[in-house]
Amino acid sequence: MTDTRPRVLITGASGGFGCEFARQLEQRGYRLLLHGRDKPRMQMTLHVLKSPHDHDCLYADLSVDSAREEFIETVKQYPDLYGLVNNAGFGVWGAFERREINPQMGVLLTNLVAPVDLTHALLPTLRRNRGFIINVSSLAGETPLPNMSTYAAAKAGLTYWSEAMRVEIEREVRVVTLAPGPSPTGFRDVSGMPEGPGSSFRSRARLIIEESLKKLDRGGGYCVPGKRHKLLYLLQKITPRRLSLRLMAHYFRH
Repeated sequence: MTDTRPRVLITGASGGFGCEFARQLEQRGYRLLLHGRDKPRMQMTLHVLKSPHDHDCLYADLSVDSAREEFIETVKQYPDLYGLVNNAGFGVWGAFERREINPQMGVLLTNLVAPVDLTHALLPTLRRNRGFIINVSSLAGETPLPNMSTYAAAKAGLTYWSEAMRVEIEREVRVVTLAPGPSPTGFRDVSGMPEGPGSSFRSRARLIIEESLKKLDRGGGYCVPGKRHKLLYLLQKITPRRLSLRLMAHYFRH
């Protein structure tokens, strides 16, 4: 029997938010295209799925132009693609001048360039299928972050692009711009970011993804998930930038 369930691509599906997106979207009845960079880590995601053999795994480093182009050509072969979750991303902690430039360029390429590139290529299919896009940004995109400047810059760009595009295509494709705050996903361990005051604002990945999908059900929009992250967002908005920069530099000084 032919499987006619609509298909959703999740980038960065081998851990963190990507794993939780996979679990919740499978529960909603979607088939999944799970993107990651290595097979061993993808096993963590497959382990939480009820029917892992129903889904396909694709591997590529989205920060490499040639690999990203090949990945896009592969995904374009799925005419039933209904949803795109641009989730892949990472950060690099440390003063801009003191960190090597290649990892920092990788942050920009993975967090900003790849979602724009993927979306542009796949939008004709998503429009034809009247589907959806979820762009995983961050509250880091609302405030400049000393010692994480490229990550904040990438997420600011992602938010502005996502919101502008959302209005352009709102009658054809639903778009959610997800902007969470801190969450225990392993992001700090990967980036090297130390524990800081933001830890008290952490929300669970399950809640964050649930909120994004509820926003999708309502037609899309900008989503700051949960009371803790909404409070953090409010504090960002009412604190003068000069003061917030000094506070962040003080709290996260190495």
